[in-house]
Amino acid sequence: VQVVESGGGLVQTGGSLRLSCSASGGTLDYYAIGWFRQAPGKEREGVSCYNSDDGSTYYANSVKGRFTISRDNAKNTVYLQMNSLEPEDTAAYYCAAGQCYGDFGGSYHYAMDYWGKGTLVTVSS
Repeated sequence: VQVVESGGGLVQTGGSLRLSCSASGGTLDYYAIGWFRQAPGKEREGVSCYNSDDGSTYYANSVKGRFTISRDNAKNTVYLQMNSLEPEDTAAYYCAAGQCYGDFGGSYHYAMDYWGKGTLVTVSS
């Protein structure tokens, strides 16, 4: 399975973008899909994840209330709707297919098998 991200770009503070993650060479049906980001000089961090087993969704605290992950099975695509964007959201965003699950502490964990090459999101102040 190959995953491909799209939808990145330049947006002003407070603006919105929607990222898409699609697959080729297979289906995303059996995978959890996670979104990750990496800003220059920083480690990669998990942003959100959609658990295909039960439709559970998970978010990093930094994006809760602003980002929404969703899935369109008919289009074999997972979306990340990003609203109220801030300069701190500037990063390369990656989607990945694998597994994710939440814990009782409100965090989530993941193990990803397939990664896309990323799409750049730049939020200007």
